[in-house]
Amino acid sequence: MSETTANADASDAVSEAGTGAGIVVTGSRINRPNVTAAAPITSVTSEAIRAQAAVNIEEVLNRIPQIAPDSQQNYQDSDGRQRIKLRNLGFERTLTLVDGKRLGTMNGIDANMIPTALIQRVDVLTGGASAVYGSDAVAGVVNFIMNDDFEGIQINGNYNLYAHNNKAGLISDVAGQYGFGSPARNFATDGGRVDLSLTAGTKLFDDRFHISGYVNYRKAALVPYSARETSGCQLVETVKDGPLTCSTSTYTPYGYISPRSGASNGNAYVNNPNGNGTLVPFTDALAANPYDGYSFQREAERWNAGGFASFKISDAAEVYANAMWFRDRSSNPYPARALSYTAYGESPYVVNCNNPLMSQSQAQTICGDLAGTAATAPLEVRYRFANVPDIEDVYLNKGLRITGGLRGSFAEGWSYDVGGVYARNRQATTWGEPDFDRVNNSLNVVNVNRTLTCASVVNGTDPNCRPFDAFSPRSTINDSALYDYLVEGNFGTSTTINTLYNGIATVQGDLGTYGIKSPWAEQGVAIAFGAEYREDKLKSFADEIWREQNGGSDAALSQHVWEGNVELQVPIIERKKFAHLLQFNGAYRLSKYSSNPDTFSTWKAEALWAPVADITFRGSINRAQRAPTVVEAFQGSNISYDRITTAYNDICAPTVTYVTDPRTGVRTAVYGSPTASREVCAATGLADNLYGSTSLVCPDEVGCTVRRGGFAVDPETAYTKTFGVVLRPRFVPGLTFSVDRFLIDLNDSIGYNDYDYFSNGCLATGDEFFCRMFVRNADGTLYSAPGGNPSTGFIRGGTTNYYKSKSHGWDFQGQYALSLGSAGRLDFDFAGSLTTYAGGQDSPILAKYNCTGYYGGGCSQLIPKWTHSLRGTYTTADRFFSASVNWRHLGPLTNVSNSGDPALGYTQAGERETFYRIGAYDYFDLALSFRVTEAFSFRVSANNILDKTPPILPNSYNYGLSRSNTLSARYDSLGRILAVGATLNF
Repeated sequence: MSETTANADASDAVSEAGTGAGIVVTGSRINRPNVTAAAPITSVTSEAIRAQAAVNIEEVLNRIPQIAPDSQQNYQDSDGRQRIKLRNLGFERTLTLVDGKRLGTMNGIDANMIPTALIQRVDVLTGGASAVYGSDAVAGVVNFIMNDDFEGIQINGNYNLYAHNNKAGLISDVAGQYGFGSPARNFATDGGRVDLSLTAGTKLFDDRFHISGYVNYRKAALVPYSARETSGCQLVETVKDGPLTCSTSTYTPYGYISPRSGASNGNAYVNNPNGNGTLVPFTDALAANPYDGYSFQREAERWNAGGFASFKISDAAEVYANAMWFRDRSSNPYPARALSYTAYGESPYVVNCNNPLMSQSQAQTICGDLAGTAATAPLEVRYRFANVPDIEDVYLNKGLRITGGLRGSFAEGWSYDVGGVYARNRQATTWGEPDFDRVNNSLNVVNVNRTLTCASVVNGTDPNCRPFDAFSPRSTINDSALYDYLVEGNFGTSTTINTLYNGIATVQGDLGTYGIKSPWAEQGVAIAFGAEYREDKLKSFADEIWREQNGGSDAALSQHVWEGNVELQVPIIERKKFAHLLQFNGAYRLSKYSSNPDTFSTWKAEALWAPVADITFRGSINRAQRAPTVVEAFQGSNISYDRITTAYNDICAPTVTYVTDPRTGVRTAVYGSPTASREVCAATGLADNLYGSTSLVCPDEVGCTVRRGGFAVDPETAYTKTFGVVLRPRFVPGLTFSVDRFLIDLNDSIGYNDYDYFSNGCLATGDEFFCRMFVRNADGTLYSAPGGNPSTGFIRGGTTNYYKSKSHGWDFQGQYALSLGSAGRLDFDFAGSLTTYAGGQDSPILAKYNCTGYYGGGCSQLIPKWTHSLRGTYTTADRFFSASVNWRHLGPLTNVSNSGDPALGYTQAGERETFYRIGAYDYFDLALSFRVTEAFSFRVSANNILDKTPPILPNSYNYGLSRSNTLSARYDSLGRILAVGATLNF
């Protein structure tokens, strides 16, 4: 039950994939059955995926040490899509493939469209692979190899749930001070998830035609924050090492009221919880828990479907195609509320002072002397409704990916593959909120024949209006009907469509057929030529309601690229003394993007030397480049302007202080020296005679100008080096072990920096890197008339190439298979990663920083120095039963406040005494499998079998964008998982 493989030789992988034209070798377009991998590859097999009881792809990937964990299912603000991040270098720097071809556009990828039941293995190649696959493969490649040769009928099912013991702890103690409910001492069984797949396939016409298809259904139940003691409230620490509090909300079911006129103007009240019709001062004791209903596990429902087909006409021509389709609906719940008027603008709500829902005391507080009259008074109302469904932020993702082509051999030793990919991902986001005018109408209530009625119903302006009793705790009015009225028809939708058109042609040949080979080698030189065209399109639009509530504008973006590449494998020595194998591999690619005037190139060079069969040394160097995504390219080229009226003055202009004469009120400008030196100002392109000139001062009515866009964003460049050794000692049969050093250095990284980044950097250093962003007019000024699209008179800002990122470390992999004879066998699989450097340098004036082992500040990737996974599996000789135990280890993390490194933001005054360290975490998983018959197998498993509670951190949103008081992407945050599964074959 192999989970990882050192993969010094890819022949095992090839044997799994089958033989012939369909072979997939990750990291190469040359499909040699005995190809040897010069770069380390980690693989996860289908057996390991079943042992994990994985329902979706993210659960498979999060256990691979080289992949930065990402848990979209436990992320409240997720858009429902799963992307992959290698070496902590960002989603956009990892290329995701299915059977060697792109899954989709970088902006539209959703890896969860891949059904886990059909995955044959997952290959993870870390390090640059742009020369083979094109842009995006800066950090590496994740290649999903599918079972496209399936025969028969298979039903596969998994069901799992959480079984967690909520023990009373820190959160219970703090939440109890606010009267927030807590699930402490409650054994929770929740969060059920189901994954069902039906797969069928057959071969016809003497096995020349193969067709298979699948349908996959997944569903996950909501687990709210309130279901866990550890997320009973959002823990807040406002002062370092200070007292702990809970986040509170004025949106209380008691009803928050604040008059906006009269003697009580600005005072904050809530309706007395005892319901006696009085207002009492608002305090934290009467506040609400704002996040109790948030998703700890998001509710989601997904359908995946697809199929594979191939028809071998002859050795010279095989037609192939496959399709993948999905529909996924997920949602984030938010409390159903009547929002503050400040959410809409500056005009308060108004209430009629003779509103029968107000008591005399309430009317007196809100209206003063006008109480009981038909006059209106302005007020603030905030209300959390009771007994109504939460409002939902809904994401509906739909996608289609079709690949196809023609492949075969056309001469002795030569083959071809001409095909392409069409991928389309459509995401519709729907969100709504109560309508301001309807809230206002519902507060204007009169008594008509002893029936409480909106005044707007009486006068006919809004016949659907429902009275809003904002003056009672937990309103006795039909909350559901009222809330439906407030939000009905007020949900807007924003839609984004990402489309990929990708054509690929590859011709490969074994030149050994023609005698072109080294005199000391058995194999000949292998070569592959390729040509590729890709076009990425992004279209976004929204309905009128969305635009009214959220602003923005429609967009239609596009960029394309033409590429050509060549790849070479040259065995130099084989099976000789002191050289069981000596081989060189190389690749080169030229790319021309429509978004950039220049052509750029990438390349790789690899070498392997095995002095004996037991030991192989390997090394590679890659020059990988990532062109900007279609969004980044648009941000770089699309021109927009901004005025800086009060926040900025030209660093080369005199400082300005305004003095007002108290007698006359006349305002006079007093000028001082510029903040920058003459040398720095010269670096910005300012003539020496204009230094300190008052003409450089940005006029109040104009302000200095910032121009964002109008410039090409160049590709970022990464140099990836790997050096390692693979051991397969003959004196220990069944053992394979590898150690690899990786060094990824990314230059000219693409990112967003506004004008102040460049202005402050220029002021501090005078370096061209910063100062060239000043684009002055001939008279030296930095203000212009944007309407004419000026070419001078501004400071640049926006998406640009800036500085450096690095990821360095060691990878360790091992496998050991031990035969026990008639008693069965033992298999051990190990994968570990030691990160020595994860950081970089954000600009020439800033120090290099290393976030390995730290969290907080700028270290948001949460990278322990050491992580590993070790799985041991026992299988009986008849393969009826297997038992597998997995040990997952995460090294400790320390807050940057206690790092001792000023480059990470450390200061002695900021050093913490509490909540500054997360100790090492160890998780243990158990899986039992029973092959009852050849056609039926059954399995049970438990992940995090000891139900280890995740680490607790106040202000967790600042560290991991989670309000659950932990780092849910890194740790098992919901507790123990119990799973059952079965596979039935016909």
